[in-house]
Amino acid sequence: MKIYEASTAPNPRRVRIFLAEKGIEMEYVQLDIGAGENLTKEQRKKNPSTKVPFLELDDGICIGETVAICRYFEELHPEIPLMGTGALEKAQIEMWQRNVEFYFMLQVGMCFQHSTGYFKDRMTPVPDYGNAAGALAVSYLDILDERLATSAYVAGDSFSIADITLLCALDFARVVKIRPSEQQVNIARWYADVSARPSAKA
Repeated sequence: MKIYEASTAPNPRRVRIFLAEKGIEMEYVQLDIGAGENLTKEQRKKNPSTKVPFLELDDGICIGETVAICRYFEELHPEIPLMGTGALEKAQIEMWQRNVEFYFMLQVGMCFQHSTGYFKDRMTPVPDYGNAAGALAVSYLDILDERLATSAYVAGDSFSIADITLLCALDFARVVKIRPSEQQVNIARWYADVSARPSAKA
């Protein structure tokens, strides 16, 4: 099996960290998304959404979407769990993962796409929308800092996919000059912790 990705993009990094945490070796195929290598007819047959990353199994079946790929490997390799065990923990991790993804990572992505014009050859950037998305991302950091005042990790006492998503989103947010403030000391504590994990270098 192999994963098609772009090494500098945040979503592929989420999968790499997830697999590194589980000790899963993987072949990675790089696609130049700036040049549109993910948009070719051949790639669209494998991955109609054209987004990276996507997983191609040995029998040719392809799985797109970051969390779907992670879910596939979580089921195959349940130890060490990154998506929870038991109904309550799974629900809490899913809740925080979706919150971080929708209210921070997505907003950072929209800020990047619409304020930089990086994909202007395939979309129409709306700078005002990009600025508004960036402001929403910044405001969500207050919620995260409050959460991390009482929780070791985003979803609870254990490192999970929610932490992976936040780490990748925060690191990518630097591209659009979004960073936690000096007052958000709980995010700083959390960030130092998760960035020191070997998987963060994946």
